[in-house]
Parts: sequence; structure tokens; C-alpha cells
Amino acid sequence: MGKVTFMDHPLIRHKIGIIRNKNTGTKEFREIISEIAMLECYEATRNLPLKDVEIETPIAKTTVKELAGKKLAIVPILRAGIGMVSGMQALLPAAKVGHIGMYRDPETLKPVEYYCKLPADIEERDVFVVDPMLATGGSACDAISQLKKHGCRKISFLCIIAAPEGLERLQKEHPDVDIIIGEMDDHLNDDGYIVPGLGDAGDRIFGTK
Repeated sequence: MGKVTFMDHPLIRHKIGIIRNKNTGTKEFREIISEIAMLECYEATRNLPLKDVEIETPIAKTTVKELAGKKLAIVPILRAGIGMVSGMQALLPAAKVGHIGMYRDPETLKPVEYYCKLPADIEERDVFVVDPMLATGGSACDAISQLKKHGCRKISFLCIIAAPEGLERLQKEHPDVDIIIGEMDDHLNDDGYIVPGLGDAGDRIFGTK
């Protein structure tokens, strides 16, 4: 059974307060999305395996810990998920990056996939799927289903704001996936937006609102 982690940390809660504010500009919004992603990545990688390596300090030989060669991949759900990639790459520079493109049909609110480009060895990697918002859960569930079709076995999902409806659906359809959430909001409105939320994350990251 996948684990759900709520990032109840003062820095994350402070930064989420800033990006919720409608007066926060595009540059600051984009930078803070990246910073929150970095903080969530710290939690998401808590259980990566380590191995012992002998080195020499300027004083003496000693044994230190090193990541045990685990292959990782970051897969943003386009387009808003791109905003979380740079923060995670700062901590995981060797991770490969795939992309899954989806948009939400304004009539049905269901996701429509339009792009999928993944590393050739994606099935050998632990995958972090990222999207700032977990609203209806449709895009997240479909993206994870696509990754499973490609043979992925260890998948985590990272978001900044979640709605109860989206979390419930993601847990139901993919109970094996670990989920890391910045903050849980109240509900979805009739247009499928999270309340109180922060608006359209993609528009605010790229300045297209």
C-alpha cells in the first residue's frame, strides 16, 4: 500500500501562502514552485538505498555513505509539472526527465493525452511524477497508468496542492503509489478547480493567464 505524506513544514506552508496570493507575480510564483518541489523531493527520496565507500579526507581515511546507484526519473505532467522539475534536478542531477502531456477537456473535465516521451530505460527507474495540482485526479491517474504500461514498478506522485476528491481517486486507482502533498484543500468547484487553491498553475508559471 502506498504511503501518503503531508508536508506539514513551516517553510512549505509559508511558501504555499505566497503562491496562493493572486498578486504574486509570474517570476516569484515560478521560483517558489521550484523551491517547494525541492523541499518535497527531500522527503520523496528519504528511503533511497546507500552504500559504504572508502575515501580520504584531508586528515585521514574514512568510510562515507553514497547513493547506491539507484536509477531515477522525473516525469512532469505538462505543462504545469515543468515548473517543479528544476527544483528536483538541483537535488537529483543524474535523474532523467520524461514528459507526459495532458489537457483537461473543458466540457467533460477528463484528461486528454497529447504527448508522451520517456527515457528508453524508464522501466528500470524509480519514477517521480510531478504536477503542482491534484484536482480531479484524472491526469495523475492516467499518467501513472501510462508509466505502468511502460513497465514502471516504483512510482511516486508529488503535488503542491491537493483536493480530497483527487486524492481519493488516486489512492483508489493506484493504491501502490506513494503520494507527497504540500497542502490539502477543501474541495473542487463546479469547474473542477481546487478551492481555495491558487488558480491555474500552468498559466501562473508561464504568464499566460
